[in-house]
Formats: sequence, structure tokens, C-alpha cells
Amino acid sequence: MKVSDILRLKGNTLYTVHPDEPLARAIETLAERDIGSLVVMEHGDLVGMLTFREVIQTLVKNGGGVGTMLVRTAMDDHPLTCTLETDMDEVRRMMLDRHARYMPVMDRRMLMGVISFYDVAKAVVDSQNFENKLLKAYIRDWPQEESRPAAG
Repeated sequence: MKVSDILRLKGNTLYTVHPDEPLARAIETLAERDIGSLVVMEHGDLVGMLTFREVIQTLVKNGGGVGTMLVRTAMDDHPLTCTLETDMDEVRRMMLDRHARYMPVMDRRMLMGVISFYDVAKAVVDSQNFENKLLKAYIRDWPQEESRPAAG
């Protein structure tokens, strides 16, 4: 399974923010949209990710407030990325190694979407459920050995 398979099922709604937007406005967007991340874009390029992790770390450093801070002061400016062709096993390894919950999907320099650890886990479970159904159908339809009288 590839990243493109997840994006095809998930859809392509993207939420972005500019690095010079007020952090408070970005936090409002996260809360209003009930999302965990915003892709930070500048001049059409991916320049960072803002997730609840960065927001919480910034709040702790600043005594619980963000004041007039900008997104660029809180964002992860070296986010982990993958491509449409990245294999799901590799994505899982990358996300686990970096404790990343969200990963932008790039096609060269174009942002194609964002996948979450939830999306990856759901794809794995869905794939296992599909394989289980196939195995059960195979076993159910397997020709039973005919009963034969004992040799004697």
C-alpha cells in the first residue's frame, strides 16, 4: 500500500497558514476545524508544520499565552515529508522514529495532502480486515475431503 492509496480514500481537504499570521488565529483555526495540524506555506512552498504539539510547547514556554507571536515562532520548520509513492511500512517507520503525528505529502515541490498517524493506522486495520475476509471466504469455499471407508 502506498501513500497515494490513503489520500485517495481520505480526500484532499488541506488547511494551510502563512508563517507571518498571528499564532492565536492559527490556534483558533485548529480548534474551529477540529484538526491537529496546519501546513505552513510561503510563496507556494512548504516551510513548516504547526501541530498541537508545537502550540502546547509554545504555550508552556510563554506562561500560557501567545500574545502577538507569529506562526513562524512556533512551527516545526523541518517537517518530515513523504511522496505519493512512499510505501506505508516506510511511512510508519518514519512517523514512529520522529514521533510525528502528521506528515505532508509532496510531489516534487507541490503539496498533495497531509496524512496523519490515524490515517496510517486506519489503513493498516482496513487492509487486515480485508485480508481476514478473503481468508475466511477461501477457507469456507475450500473443498472438504470426502469421507472414505477405513481401509481394512
